[in-house]
Amino acid sequence: MKSGRLVETIRIDRASTMVDDYGTPVETWERLAVLRAERVDQTTEEFIRGYGASDEELVMFRCRFFDGITNADRAIWRGQAFNIKQVTPIGRRKGVELRCVRIMP
Repeated sequence: MKSGRLVETIRIDRASTMVDDYGTPVETWERLAVLRAERVDQTTEEFIRGYGASDEELVMFRCRFFDGITNADRAIWRGQAFNIKQVTPIGRRKGVELRCVRIMP
């Protein structure tokens, strides 16, 4: 993996539960890592669903290996949140490929 291609910065967040002042559990996101990454692919697709048409933006990132990234985490890229749908290791702890779907507000 050539370092010159790692021109994007992504942040990996993990969900955690905290208790607020009133004793109510609240889900928050904690920073797990900040990684340099290469954007391999970015596509937008339109799907017809039960509630009508919806767009889905898919982005694939390739970055150096970081142990512990799961599908339960999310990636933040250019201020947008993306669900991590697939984590594919590259080689033997050489890198990781993340397939992500943008979270629509």
